[in-house]
Amino acid sequence: MASGEELYEKLEGFLRNLGLKKTELRVYRLLLEKKRPMRITEIQKELGMSERSVREYVLSLYRKGILRRKLIERGWLGYAYTAVSPVELLERIKENILQKIDELEKEIMKSG
Repeated sequence: MASGEELYEKLEGFLRNLGLKKTELRVYRLLLEKKRPMRITEIQKELGMSERSVREYVLSLYRKGILRRKLIERGWLGYAYTAVSPVELLERIKENILQKIDELEKEIMKSG
């Protein structure tokens, strides 16, 4: 049986093949390992990157369905982000690929 580290490396390679950037993978891995919601500033401090860059990568991951966000209201408004589990992420990717294949088959049938 593969260790958690080996499994993550395989997942990371797969996600890279799907077009995820190295830094996006660092953000995802951090949130997976922390197992708790984190704000942009917390992620920024952990990874030693600019807040603007972190915001860009987090938003990209959120739009791709790789991160979840929750609105926080504590005298200020902001979001805290968590990673989607690897199992759920693979399930989403699989559904997305199957949907695209189905759409492509329909297009081919129409034109054929």
